[in-house]
Amino acid sequence: MNIFDILGPVMVGPSSSHTAGAVRIGYITRSLLRGRPVKASIGLHGSFAATGKGHGTDRALAAGLLGMRPDDMRIPDSLVLARQEGLELDFHNIQISGAHPNTALLNVVSEDGKAIEVQASSVGGGRIMVNKLDGIIVNFSGEVHTLIVYNTDTPGYVAQVTGMLAGASINIANMNLYRGKRGGCAVMVMEIDQPVPPEALRWLEGREGITKVIYIEGEA
Repeated sequence: MNIFDILGPVMVGPSSSHTAGAVRIGYITRSLLRGRPVKASIGLHGSFAATGKGHGTDRALAAGLLGMRPDDMRIPDSLVLARQEGLELDFHNIQISGAHPNTALLNVVSEDGKAIEVQASSVGGGRIMVNKLDGIIVNFSGEVHTLIVYNTDTPGYVAQVTGMLAGASINIANMNLYRGKRGGCAVMVMEIDQPVPPEALRWLEGREGITKVIYIEGEA
């Protein structure tokens, strides 16, 4: 534990869970979308639904989608800024069975037509966990360099990806494999110690059977 775990995040807003965490959920969703969002349908679950508006959760999520960090002084004005930037927002309350009380489900579309569904929770102290990507259960924070690879659920893809990382002298700190159903879409989530060079990402994107590659630059 370090001093930031005790003091909490540097932030604008009244609540580390409902405000700072919500900004990070919006921000990581923008990173996962890999483009400028123009439309977002956002479901608020549990405490987010019950008390989120008073704590600015809607403004925080919008701020993150606009690319703001938790300490950005523009967060209180994010809904106005979203309209000015052409970001259409729809907030509504939902119930998600078994989800953390501070959970949001975001369906977001970018200006070039890419779409993603992200379920994420704010777990305290401004920290978040991504729980689902496009309906597939996952579990990562996005705080460190993170490589996410979607591929068809057939043999050989783990070896290709890990071989590429080894060839680029990139160490895997943590790796998890997920899939929606056998023979369908599978997702690899790797937390890594070094950044992935652009040419390596392009190489992955060119592999047959790899349908999507997402890279999140770590905060540290």
